[in-house]
Amino acid sequence: MPGSGDLAAHTDDGDWSGAGFATRAIHAGQEPDGATGAVVTPIYQVSTYKQDGVGGLRGGYEYSRSGNPTRAALEEALRAAEGGGAGFAFASGLAAEDTLLRAVLRPGDHVVVPDDAYGGTYRLIARVFGPWGVEHTPVGLSDPDAVLAAIRPGQTKLVWVETPTNPLLGVSDIAALAAHARAAGAVLVVDNTFATPYLQQPIALGADVVVHSTTKYIGGHSDVVGGALVVADGAQLPVGLEGPTGTTALADAVAFHQNASGAVAGPFDAWLTLRGLKTLAVRMDRHCANAAAVARFLADRDDVGDVLYPGLDSHPDHAVAERQMSGFGGMVSFRAGSAERAARVCARTRVFTLAESLGGVESLIELPARMTHGSVVGTDLEVPDDLVRLSVGIEDEADLLADLAQALA
Repeated sequence: MPGSGDLAAHTDDGDWSGAGFATRAIHAGQEPDGATGAVVTPIYQVSTYKQDGVGGLRGGYEYSRSGNPTRAALEEALRAAEGGGAGFAFASGLAAEDTLLRAVLRPGDHVVVPDDAYGGTYRLIARVFGPWGVEHTPVGLSDPDAVLAAIRPGQTKLVWVETPTNPLLGVSDIAALAAHARAAGAVLVVDNTFATPYLQQPIALGADVVVHSTTKYIGGHSDVVGGALVVADGAQLPVGLEGPTGTTALADAVAFHQNASGAVAGPFDAWLTLRGLKTLAVRMDRHCANAAAVARFLADRDDVGDVLYPGLDSHPDHAVAERQMSGFGGMVSFRAGSAERAARVCARTRVFTLAESLGGVESLIELPARMTHGSVVGTDLEVPDDLVRLSVGIEDEADLLADLAQALA
């Protein structure tokens, strides 16, 4: 199995598919520089490239919107990390999502979305693609039968999955949802931002596309904004749809739209994201350990309501999470009892910083109803006003627990 020390599948052409995750994250797409031997991919801070005669592209590069060596290294590293067929890097997670939706959907199509999802994703689908004629149905993705019931034969072209969800941390059975999407001729997309490819491999479970906000755990240091798509090898567009290049290959359509729309990752952003990916495995081990300790601490308190963490036996989707994830992640949510108390807790922490976003080495705390999920207020995705979301960082466990104790007191 990968990571067992058997690198027979590694060849001189840079195929690291036989290596374990941490090895792939450090080496895939990142061979030492041919000119200097530099062990870190250079930042090709360049917009255009000298051609060897008209149409004679050196290395295939002509203009950095269409291709850049630093971005290409990141895209190959992400592809290898997720076990996909092609990787694409973007300027933000929402830029990646927008490109995918444009590649797959047409006016009159229908999308199944989570009834608990990142507010920006819902805003994009409901308020940008909605007026374009795309319909959507929110549904609890933890129930595969409910998803099946929401699919409209011939009209549903996309099933959008977050697992774990943001911010209620629901977990979906990816393999079951993949079967339903495939039977309907639809594309299954999994937002793997919370779990990361280190803890969960959606493509191996049947997903057609994985989406990431690489701003979060993959970048990991709150210093870069980015997004990514990884398309499964052989993935096809929805039944009956031909892409702009004249093929039905999903990767071809995404590549066309990435270049045509141009919301690509810049060279320095790609370099920072590559640097973060190299340490993802060791950081996630610490994130998971600290989050589990925080979840147990909160669950033992009488002054805290529901504690939402897939690693707790009390979590309704714990069995599914245990089956398809190798760890339970660094995100924890809990109910404070009232909106007023939730706001006070958020204001009193010192180690946990009051801020949006997640996945950095530092711990963050926020009130989703008034911050990250304000765009879903009044919709089927509205979250409880006393819900507190924690992005548990890699600080010392004792300091995190002490900070929460004094904030809750």
